[in-house]
Amino acid sequence: MSGEVPALVVYDGECIFCQNYVRMLRLRDSVGPVELVDARSDDPRVAAIAAQGFDLDHGMVFSYRERIYHGSDAVHALALLASPSSLFNRMNALLFSRPAIARLSYPWLKAGRRATLWLRGRKRIAQSPAAGD
Repeated sequence: MSGEVPALVVYDGECIFCQNYVRMLRLRDSVGPVELVDARSDDPRVAAIAAQGFDLDHGMVFSYRERIYHGSDAVHALALLASPSSLFNRMNALLFSRPAIARLSYPWLKAGRRATLWLRGRKRIAQSPAAGD
């Protein structure tokens, strides 16, 4: 396992739902090392992901085993891989392990994120200082 590239989750660090979601997943139990990266940071991987056409204002990114998942696909992949060791993970798997349910519910999750950012007076990622504005 040494030299193995860890799983990577790029999420909006200003979104309280996103923060709690990535903290509550027990992903390390099932996939090994996981790096959590705030999409608002100046981490070069954020810019690399954006350069590949992934809009972080429209969804988190999960990278695992040389594959990149974005938005509802990321939530679906995370639901399939997360350990069932907690009630949260079992509920997450129940909801998002079905691709159609993940796709249908993801716009509602994004709307909740946007509303929360607006209520907290936070800007979208594309408007944040680390994004080049």
